[in-house]
Amino acid sequence: MPAVSKGDGMRGLAVFISDIRNCKSKEAEIKRINKELANIRSKFKGDKALDGYSKKKYVCKLLFIFLLGHDIDFGHMEAVNLLSSNKYTEKQIGYLFISVLVNSNSELIRLINNAIKNDLSSRNPTFMCLALHCIANVGSREMAEAFASEIPRILVAGDTMDSVKQSAALCLLRLYKTSPDLVLMGEWTSRVVHLLNDQHMGVVTAAISLITCLSQKNPDEFKTCVSLAVSRLSRIVSSASTDLQDYTYYFVPAPWLSCKLLRLLQCYPPPEDGAVKGRLVECLETILNKAQEPPKSKKVQHSNAKNAILFEAISLIIHYDSEPNLLVRACNQLGQFLQHRETNLRYLALESMCTLASSEFSHEAVKTHIETVINALKTERDVSVRQRAADLLYAMCDRSNAKQIVAEMLSYLETADYSIREEMVLKVAILAEKYAVDYSWYVDTILNLIRIAGDYVSEEVWYRVIQIVINRDDVQGYAAKTVFEALQAPACHENMVKVGGYILGEFGNLIAGDPRSSPLVQFNLLHSKFHLCSVPTRALLLSAYIKFINLFPETKATIQEVLRSDSQIRNSDVELQQRAVEYLKLSSIASTDVLATVLEEMPPFPERESSILAKLKKKKGPGAVSVAELEEGKREGGELNGGADRGADTGAMATSNASTPSPSADLLGLRSVAPVGSAAPSTGSLLVDVFSEAGPAAPSAAVNDDGFLRFVCKNNGVLFENQLLQIGIKSEYRQNLGRMYLFYGNKTSVQFASFTTTVSCPGELQSHLNVQTKPVEPLVEGGAQVQQVLNIECLTDFCDAPLLNIKFRYGGALQNLTLKLPVTINKFFQPTEMTSHDFFQRWKQLSQPQQEAQKIFKASHGMDTEVLKAKLLGLGSALLDNVDPNPENYVCAGVIQTKGQQVGCLLRLEPNAQAQMYRLTLRCSKESVSRRLCELLAEQF
Repeated sequence: MPAVSKGDGMRGLAVFISDIRNCKSKEAEIKRINKELANIRSKFKGDKALDGYSKKKYVCKLLFIFLLGHDIDFGHMEAVNLLSSNKYTEKQIGYLFISVLVNSNSELIRLINNAIKNDLSSRNPTFMCLALHCIANVGSREMAEAFASEIPRILVAGDTMDSVKQSAALCLLRLYKTSPDLVLMGEWTSRVVHLLNDQHMGVVTAAISLITCLSQKNPDEFKTCVSLAVSRLSRIVSSASTDLQDYTYYFVPAPWLSCKLLRLLQCYPPPEDGAVKGRLVECLETILNKAQEPPKSKKVQHSNAKNAILFEAISLIIHYDSEPNLLVRACNQLGQFLQHRETNLRYLALESMCTLASSEFSHEAVKTHIETVINALKTERDVSVRQRAADLLYAMCDRSNAKQIVAEMLSYLETADYSIREEMVLKVAILAEKYAVDYSWYVDTILNLIRIAGDYVSEEVWYRVIQIVINRDDVQGYAAKTVFEALQAPACHENMVKVGGYILGEFGNLIAGDPRSSPLVQFNLLHSKFHLCSVPTRALLLSAYIKFINLFPETKATIQEVLRSDSQIRNSDVELQQRAVEYLKLSSIASTDVLATVLEEMPPFPERESSILAKLKKKKGPGAVSVAELEEGKREGGELNGGADRGADTGAMATSNASTPSPSADLLGLRSVAPVGSAAPSTGSLLVDVFSEAGPAAPSAAVNDDGFLRFVCKNNGVLFENQLLQIGIKSEYRQNLGRMYLFYGNKTSVQFASFTTTVSCPGELQSHLNVQTKPVEPLVEGGAQVQQVLNIECLTDFCDAPLLNIKFRYGGALQNLTLKLPVTINKFFQPTEMTSHDFFQRWKQLSQPQQEAQKIFKASHGMDTEVLKAKLLGLGSALLDNVDPNPENYVCAGVIQTKGQQVGCLLRLEPNAQAQMYRLTLRCSKESVSRRLCELLAEQF
C-alpha cells in the first residue's frame, strides 16, 4: 500500500475534530457542526473549482459528522468524483464515503459502478483492492448483478497478484451470502478449488472460506476439494513452527487455516479413497498427539491456538463417526479438560462430549466421566457450564445409570437457575419415561418433579403421566395411592392437584378400601384444594366430582350439595357455572346405568409420539435433542404402552365417547387441549398438524390468495404450505370482534433466521378494519412451530382483505411471502332464527334494487345436500328449515355486526340439479354488503 505523504495530513480536519472534542455541551457541538456544514456546502457550490485535496478533506469532514450521528444530505457527488482520482488517498476516502453513506437505491449507483469497473480493469493492485473492498462493504444485490461474473475471473487469473486474489475471494463470499442466485461459479469451479494448492498461504486462507460456503450449498460440485484439503492439512500439521514463519502464531503453524480446513472437511463424508483417508487419519492422530505434548509457551495465545485446532479435529472425528480408536482418544482428551481451570475449555469439552455420547463407539467411554460431570453440575459457578453438564448427563443416560442420573438432576433442580429449569424438567420427564422399567419409579419421579419444580412443569408433562397411568393397569392403584399421599401436603402445587384430580377421579376406587383413603376422605382432600386453584383446574375438579358420584354413590349427596351451592351455580365464570349446572342435572335425572355409561373409565390412549419430546426438540441451543434422538426415544420409550399425544382433557373424563371436536364437546373440555380423537401426525413430517379438517395445501407463489376462498365458509385449516413452511390458521369471531391464531411451522431441519411477519390493511381497509398483532419469535428452529395471535375489530363493512407478509432467511437466502388473510365480512355474522312469515315479510321490505344482489352460475362442485348445508352453516348465518315453499331451496338469515352499525342479511339459494346451475340471491340493508356476499358465495358452490 502506498505511503501517505506529509501533505495528506489534512490539518483542517484535525482542527475540526479537536474543536468538536473541546465542546462543553451538546448544543455547542451542534453549533460547530452546523457552521462547518455551511462552510462545506458553500465550498462545494462555489464558483472556484476545488482540487482533489480539498474535496478529500471536506468529504472526510462529512464522513466524521455522519459517524457522530448527524444526517448528511449532500457531498455524495464530490465523493464519487474522488473515485476517478489517481491518488491513492483521494480514491480511498471516496470509496470509504460510498461504503458508509451511499445506499443501493441511490441515483449515483451507476456512476459508482462505472468507477469500480474502471479500477477493476486498471490492473493496479491497490486500486483493484479498494474497488473489491467497496463491493464487499456495500454488498447489495445491484453490486452482485454488476460484478458477480467479473470477480471470479479476477480470482483465478494467473497474472492477478496475491493481495488482489485474497480480496476477490472474500468479496465473492460476501456477494454469495447476500445474493446466492447471482453468484454462479460454473466454469470457474475447478479453478477456484485449486486455489487450495496456491503457494501463498493468505490466498489459501481466503479461498477456503469461500469454498466452505459454496460446498455447504453445492457439495457435489466441490467434492474434489476434499483431497486437496487433506493434502494441505497434512503439510501444515507435519510442519515445524519454523517452516511457516510468516503464518506461525505463538509456535502453532497456521492455526486459522488449519481450523478452516478441518471445518471444510466436515461438509463431506469420510473420503472413499483409501490413501486420502489414511493420510487424514494420520493428521488427526498427529493433532491428538500434539495436544498431549508439553506447551512450548506459557502464554494464553499459544494454548488458545492449539486447543482451537484440537476441538475442530474432534468435531471432524465426531462427524465421521467411523473410527472407534479416534473417538475413544477424543473422549479421553476431552475428559482431561473437564477439570481444567479455564472455564471456556470446560464448557467446550462438555459440549463436544454431548455429541460423542450419541456414538456407539464412544458412549461407554463418555460414561466413565459421570462422576466428574455430576460434580460439575453441582459446583460450577458459570450457569452456561452447568447447563452443558446437564445436557451431557441427559446424553449419556441409558438403562444402567438412568436412576442415578435422574436422581442427581432432581436434586440439582431444587437449586437450579430459573433460566434452565423448564428444560431440566423436560429432560427428567423424558428420561424417566424412556428408561422406566419399574413404573412405580416413573410415577414417583414425575410426582417428585412436580413437587420440586411445579411452576416449570408444562402441561405436556402432567398429560403424559396420566396417559401412561391410564394405559398401564399394573400401575393405576399405586399411582392413586401415591398421588393421594402427595395431596396431603399442606402446600401442594396446582399441577399436583390436576394430576390428583384426574387419577383419583378415574382410579380412586382402587384405594377406597382403606379407611384412611375412603371415598369421602378423597373428596374432602380434593375439595380442600378447590378454592386455591385457577379456573381450568377447578373445572377439572368438578369433572372429578361427577366421576366420584359414579364410583362412590355414597358421596352423591355431599357432592350435589357442593354443586348446588351459590359459589358454583352462580359462579362468575361461565365455564364453571355451566359445568356445575350440567353435572348437577346429570347426577339428578340420570339412572345409575346411564350415569355409568356416560362416566365410564377412560379408554387407553392411542400410541403416538410423546409430546414432551416434541417440546424439548424446540428448545434452543446444543442441549436440544436431535431428530435422530427423537426417533430413538420413540423406539425405546414405546414399551410404556401408549405414548398418546393427547391432553388430559377434563371433558374427556366426563364423557369418554367424544371422538370428534365440536362446539358442544368443548363445553365440557378445556379449550387448550387437543381433541381426543385427533389423528396422529404423518411420520413424514416433523410438524404436528393441529388442523384436523384440512388437507395439504398446494405450493404457491410469493403473492398468494389461493387459500383465501377456501376459508370463506370455515375457520380452521392450512392456509399455505410449501417445501419450507406450513402456515395454519384457527379463528373465532363474536359480534364485531375476532381472534385469529396463525401457526408457522418450519418443515425443514434448518433454522429460520430473522423471521418477521407484518399484517397490513391496504387502501381504505385501514378505516374499515382494525387488526392488532402480537410479535412472533425471530428464530424458528428446524421442525418447530410458533404461534402468532391477531385481534380483529370490524369497524364497518369492507370488501378487501388484510395482507400477511412473511420474511425470513433460510440458508442465507431471504424468503419473502405475501398472503391474503381470510378475513371476510361474513365472519361477523350473527345467526338470526325466523319463521317463514317473518322471513318473507322482511324479504319484501328489502325490495329496493340496490339492496339486492343476484347471480346465476354453473355448479363448480357436486350438488350434495349435506355439503351445501355445511357450507351455508359455515357462512355464519342461520340456516332456516321449512321456510321456503320449495323444499329444494335453502334460505338463511343473519345480522352482520360492525362497530358502527348492524346490517341485516337474507339469503336464498335455488339449486337446479337437472341443469347443474344455481341462482343465488342476497338482500341486505346495505348495498355494498349484498354485492360482496354474492361475490364470495358464488365461488363456494
